[in-house]
Amino acid sequence: PAPSAFTSCRARTAGCNMIRTRRVYEAPRPDDGYRVLVDRLWPRGISKENAKLDLWLPDLGPSTELRKWFNHDPAKWDEFRRRYHTELKAKPALLATITEQGKSRPVTLLYSSKDEQHNQAVALAVLGHQQQPRGDGVAACASTFST
Repeated sequence: PAPSAFTSCRARTAGCNMIRTRRVYEAPRPDDGYRVLVDRLWPRGISKENAKLDLWLPDLGPSTELRKWFNHDPAKWDEFRRRYHTELKAKPALLATITEQGKSRPVTLLYSSKDEQHNQAVALAVLGHQQQPRGDGVAACASTFST
């Protein structure tokens, strides 16, 4: 499959670092920067040691109700993103954690879903850039989260 890392940040020269998404099961790469798991539930079959995380933010994942409703159905993607972004409005401190790290280095949002285009990490990164995802990823600035 194509790499799920986002391309480049348009405003890189303005103190903006790249947000990437990657499956937590993929081997860490040197350019991952700050690695943050954004799943509400711990991924099956991977130890905390092997995940090589800098941070796990389970409360940044979608609510259990929203996660179960969405069930990674691409037909529900737009509505999932809208509802998830609404949930995130109540979590500015968690978003600020990513924003702060993104000021000095890339941030990789990790997820366990098999669907590389329709998951909360992609929705979260899109929120950072306010742009629709393309097949090859999206440039996303970690310093631009706003709800």
